Amino acid sequence: MKTAITEMFGIEHPIIQGGMHYVGFAEMAAAVSNAGGLGIITALTQKTPADLANEIARCKDMTDKPFGVNLTFLPSVNPPDYPGYIKAIIEGGVKAVETAGNNPAQVLPILKDNGIKVIHKCTAVRHALKAQSIGCDAVSVDGFECGGHPGEDDVPNMILLPRAADELEIPFVSSGGQADGRSLVASLAMGAQGMNMGTRFIATKEAPVHENVKQAIVAATELDTRLVMRPLRNTERVLKNAGVERLLEKEKRLGSDIKFEDIIEEVAGVYPKIMKEGEMDAGAWSCGMVAGLIYDIPTCKELIDRIMQEAHDIIEDRLRGFLGTKASANA
Repeated sequence: MKTAITEMFGIEHPIIQGGMHYVGFAEMAAAVSNAGGLGIITALTQKTPADLANEIARCKDMTDKPFGVNLTFLPSVNPPDYPGYIKAIIEGGVKAVETAGNNPAQVLPILKDNGIKVIHKCTAVRHALKAQSIGCDAVSVDGFECGGHPGEDDVPNMILLPRAADELEIPFVSSGGQADGRSLVASLAMGAQGMNMGTRFIATKEAPVHENVKQAIVAATELDTRLVMRPLRNTERVLKNAGVERLLEKEKRLGSDIKFEDIIEEVAGVYPKIMKEGEMDAGAWSCGMVAGLIYDIPTCKELIDRIMQEAHDIIEDRLRGFLGTKASANA
């Protein structure tokens, strides 16, 4: 399947693995890229630019296919060494960067000068238009269903994607609620040129996370996520657990007086405990409503091959069948 996204990133299938904290290691990115998608290493999971450079080199040892790096720009008193991370990306020969968080305008010139394509994650059409205006090559449009930070507008993809198609001139991919061939065909129908999957890729054999995490996703339904940090206007969709329930109780009790320091135990530094050690009640970790559509733990190749076959069958059989029925009725 060829789309503007497959052409832009030099990949076989229009499927991107989004950046995920303590998931986007070389093993994950290489497995997705080897299966024909675009794997993504998460830069800020690496403690230093030197660590990122090593991770990029490890990924190159595992795949000769294109892969990218996620670089999230966070508001911080002591920001990460972003210039160092960008230097590692450029020197590592990476040609795709997924940016997220704050406006990436300040880093676009150096990335573009080095032939790097930039896709920016957006949760609103106005943000996508801004990304387009500053020179991003593509955007990932994240609906309210997504795991992680869905923004504050609460617009689901059935509305957000067609709105993006109406307004944007650059290509975009769907993100949030994407799991299978149905997701891909629906996204294409609404104007996207591919799809970005996060939670679905955690439940794969190659995902470098504890088995407890994978089993928790498979066991979850679409009703098992919660929205936390809404009072702080830093909303995050996470999988419910004891730590999340403690966090929500604090939000309810403290109301508008809540500060980040009140919930730091449930949100700061919990990812290694969860993703590496499998302590599922340690705190809040990002998970999309799409968990309700995840029933197994395949390899990345099995997953992507299945998605593409499902998409082909839907287009060739189901949708063409509707057109045939309509033609017969009009005859």
